[in-house]
Amino acid sequence: MRIPTNSRDPPPPPPPPRPGRRRFLAVAASLLLATGALAALDPPAAGAAVDPVTVTVNAKAGLARVPDTALGVNHAIWDSNLGTTETSDLLRAAGVRMLRYPGGSYGDIYHWQTHTAPGGYVAPDTDFDTFMAAARRVGAQPMIIANYGTGSPAEAADWVRYANLTKSYGAKYWTIGNENYGNGLYGSAWEADDHPDKSATRYAELVVEYADAMKAVDPTIKIGAVLTMPANWPDGLTAGDDPGPWNQTVLSLAGPKIDFVDVHWYPGGSAAESLARTAHIPDAAWLLRQQLARYAGPDAGRIGISFTELNVGTGQDTQPGALFLADAYSGLLENGAFTVQWWNVHNGIGTVSEVAGQTDYGDFGMLSSGGCASDGTVCEPPLNTPFAPYHGLSMMNLFTGAGGQFVRAGTDQPLVTAHAVRRANGDVAVLLVNKDPEHEYPVTIDYAGFSPSDAAPTVYRHTNGASAVTESRSGSATSRTLPPYSLTTLVVHPAGPVAGHPGAPGQPTASAVTDRTATISWPAAAPAPGGAPIAKYEVYRQHGAVSEQLGETSGTTLTVGNLEPGRRYTVNVLTRDTAGNVSWSSPPLTFATGSPATSTCAVRFSKGADWGNGYVATVDIVNDGPSAIDGWTLTWTWPTGWQQVSSGWSANWSQAGTLVKVTSTDDNRRLAAGASTSAGFVGAYSGPNVLPTAFSLNGTVCRAL
Repeated sequence: MRIPTNSRDPPPPPPPPRPGRRRFLAVAASLLLATGALAALDPPAAGAAVDPVTVTVNAKAGLARVPDTALGVNHAIWDSNLGTTETSDLLRAAGVRMLRYPGGSYGDIYHWQTHTAPGGYVAPDTDFDTFMAAARRVGAQPMIIANYGTGSPAEAADWVRYANLTKSYGAKYWTIGNENYGNGLYGSAWEADDHPDKSATRYAELVVEYADAMKAVDPTIKIGAVLTMPANWPDGLTAGDDPGPWNQTVLSLAGPKIDFVDVHWYPGGSAAESLARTAHIPDAAWLLRQQLARYAGPDAGRIGISFTELNVGTGQDTQPGALFLADAYSGLLENGAFTVQWWNVHNGIGTVSEVAGQTDYGDFGMLSSGGCASDGTVCEPPLNTPFAPYHGLSMMNLFTGAGGQFVRAGTDQPLVTAHAVRRANGDVAVLLVNKDPEHEYPVTIDYAGFSPSDAAPTVYRHTNGASAVTESRSGSATSRTLPPYSLTTLVVHPAGPVAGHPGAPGQPTASAVTDRTATISWPAAAPAPGGAPIAKYEVYRQHGAVSEQLGETSGTTLTVGNLEPGRRYTVNVLTRDTAGNVSWSSPPLTFATGSPATSTCAVRFSKGADWGNGYVATVDIVNDGPSAIDGWTLTWTWPTGWQQVSSGWSANWSQAGTLVKVTSTDDNRRLAAGASTSAGFVGAYSGPNVLPTAFSLNGTVCRAL
């Protein structure tokens, strides 16, 4: 079982003395939260030749738009440089647009009126007004942690009154507590919580009280509740008398009162393991959305997702941190997070090591604190020297631009990942991440739905050990060589004018979803001013980085067929006018098909006890056909590559890749018409555990029970 700690809250930097630690103030980097073992991607052997990499950028396959709060970072009240002009200028230059305060677990011991944090260290010049002045210099919106652990709804409401009525700061986003599942409810305790009842149920009930009290002061604010990342401790665990795991309980009780959920992610492991685990993001985002839809009540789609703490397990100050930041920020934003926030601006020296030939100070900050190890043998660079993640954030700012939309990009090499943004001015920016510490990779870039100019693109690059992001104009839009352990962004102009294209359709929705069909609807688009009338709408499915057209219509509704049961589909709608001009992509719609309404067989898949990286499941099989079955084979396909059957009983179990095969034994091979049998297994997972929903018995797709 994964044992979590809140190891990101550091001792104060010199010259103040190190404060005494409490259970919620653990600093050992070796105790970082692990998210499960997704195997690291092995680079080629030293000196081995590498194959060219094909990158596909598909401007037809739209993802989420780039929000104005996208790029964030944490500020903390132990940091005496929180309010300095130098720090603010550096954050502004990196494109920071959201700042979180007062700092991780300190949020649950901080009392804003007295500017105190009993049991913790509070540096001079870190009060709320100083923070807000710094946020304004940066040009960032605040994300404020209301004290749940040792505070009260009245204290939080008074903070809202002071911030938005007395001072007119317009502080919009307020989270109720920080990592409150770490209060001992599940065994591990690092988060302060003075409530006698530490259950998820009580947290949710008090979130409602906080929301009511705070919105009574300012009804325009947004309230967030703390959730846990799918496949991260304590996801899947149920404690005490709670009706279910943390996320289910909190959403079921507080869902109608909240506006967003707040999630942290520390993938842990080696540098290679952390970098590989960005592959978890699409499935984790899907599970979060599924939990919201299932438990948060009516209109759950209005609830946003924020990731307010993020960092790697190894190489926090060196290139793995920069690569992970760019790759993870892009993946989370593509999947609809409205902000992603690095831990931390300044943090303090930790365990010093060498990572990929560079000195890593074990410091979770973006900027050096300028301190030394306790024995004085090693010192960090001068105060505010940027570490590699700062350059990763600067690269994200150069990559995302303003007002753009992420579009699908992919590669045929796991050690090279790609992301793309279509900008408001028609340019396309492509971010390329080489996670191989030793090998460069030649890449060719294919574009769909976009014709690149022959002009040399603007190229931004950050390499291992570099002290800045470089800028040049060189090469072509379709080929590049990526240095080892590097970030590269190409900003490519379109070959022709972008004016005169029709508007994109609005957000599509799905209805009447069955095992084989779905009805897709969308708000109508507007023709280009003075341009040609709209001729039709085209509906495309995202198939990796390739778009597959599902159909077209002159209306705003299309029923698509030939879908597969139990599959997840992401679709976009494009507008085409009578002159042949094509719009930008609509926002994406993701939905999942179900099982047949009727069949000659039925299956119930029931997940029982879950311990965070494994669970017990029961599979019930019913013969709904008119005749007896003499010998049966049940099959399903796991939605991900990190799920498996560890062991099973009452049947013969095997797995090849993601395909699971379950065959009858001599005891249960015969199923009379209407008869049923059951088998069970122990499942294991090392990433988001997306359960299967489609099962076949002797080749027939069964209905779900």
